[in-house]
Amino acid sequence: MMKPPQPFETRTTAWCPGCGNFGILAAAQKALRKADIASEKVLLVGGIGQASKLPQYLVANSLCTLHGRALPAATGVKLANTSLTVIAFCGDGDCYGEGGNHLIHAIRRNVDLTLVVHNNQVYGLTKGQASPSSEPGFVTGAQPSGVTARRLDGPNLAMALGCEFVARGFSGLQDHLSWIIEQGLSHRGFSFIEVLQPCVSMNRVNTFAWYRSRISDVQKDLSYRTDDLAMALARARDWEKRIPVGILYQREGMSFESRIPVLQGGPLAPMPVREIEKTRALFQDFV
Repeated sequence: MMKPPQPFETRTTAWCPGCGNFGILAAAQKALRKADIASEKVLLVGGIGQASKLPQYLVANSLCTLHGRALPAATGVKLANTSLTVIAFCGDGDCYGEGGNHLIHAIRRNVDLTLVVHNNQVYGLTKGQASPSSEPGFVTGAQPSGVTARRLDGPNLAMALGCEFVARGFSGLQDHLSWIIEQGLSHRGFSFIEVLQPCVSMNRVNTFAWYRSRISDVQKDLSYRTDDLAMALARARDWEKRIPVGILYQREGMSFESRIPVLQGGPLAPMPVREIEKTRALFQDFV
């Protein structure tokens, strides 16, 4: 008899050997186990892409949505059942491209969920065209003369929009990344975590070695203050010679749920529908 899978146990993946996603999967698994959250109280949400396959590879509740649409689905689930810990996993193209509009409004609402953006600076699933976070000059089959647009800076965008927890990690530093995810899970409100991760098949520029030569942990700088927005914005812009990782900015505000009176009585999901006949009559009007 086969042993039943254990909570947050990893499954067989379809990622390329050496993919940066493996580090994110290991870090997420470690963070969830350390957070001591029952697996039935966790929902992992993905869109479309190599990054969004992660919920399929970790034993927990999972929801697979459309390209760029993980955040509205995650928002709906969290509002319907506030007792759940909801984590969305998206790629840079998935989140910054197709899902850019949803990202803006998820930050604006400040729903209590965690977003992990896997940033490999390329569309890895659809054969390597440039993504919104690709650097100028990056050459692909679809951009043979190189990317001409500026690179989208996710953490700076999130801070400029008022996000109250903004962090950046590196998939090559699993323990550090696990700590970041754990802090994001404990933050009340929308937690934005961008993870730099190499794509070994489609991006031969931004490799593990390229990142390791530039990574700088802001928490090791004793003068750095995570509650200083101006300092965080200035430091997050570093990229060419030094790339900051760690918790870039954090402050405690009011989550979206705490501003909705009907949610103060507990999760909506288990509540009985007392006026079901009126509901049925309403639906009849649309038949």
